[in-house]
Amino acid sequence: MALSKDHRIGRHAALLVLADDNKEQLQKLTNEVNWKSCTGKVGSMDSQKVIAAIEVAAKQHGVIDSNIYRETHSLYHAIMEALHGITRGQIQLGPIMRTVGLRFAVVRGNPYESASEGGWLAVAIYGTIGAPVKGSEHETLGLGINHI
Repeated sequence: MALSKDHRIGRHAALLVLADDNKEQLQKLTNEVNWKSCTGKVGSMDSQKVIAAIEVAAKQHGVIDSNIYRETHSLYHAIMEALHGITRGQIQLGPIMRTVGLRFAVVRGNPYESASEGGWLAVAIYGTIGAPVKGSEHETLGLGINHI
């Protein structure tokens, strides 16, 4: 049950979300590793909108199958874990006067040497968080990984 060095799913998601030009990284995941992935952006004072934006992107790009509950459920938990990272454990935004401007990446694959370990999802979120006043924000980064 060893993790494959080249298949560290969280590392790939983090690199994808941090890259200024991620086209090469997206092609590598698709062609070399045969993983599915997508990226996107969202800004809001509502954490539900952040969750929805990531879920919609993953469904539209075929990273998860919306007809299979366990895939949506796994994605939800990976998103929540990543949100805990960017919000320091309190997923509230607007009610406590915080807003975010974020980029996200969702990666699906098997990070283990054995194919029998099955699929995993990683969600990386990077951007800014702070008071809803221009210039009052700071960088933030979160990562969530969950099995399907």
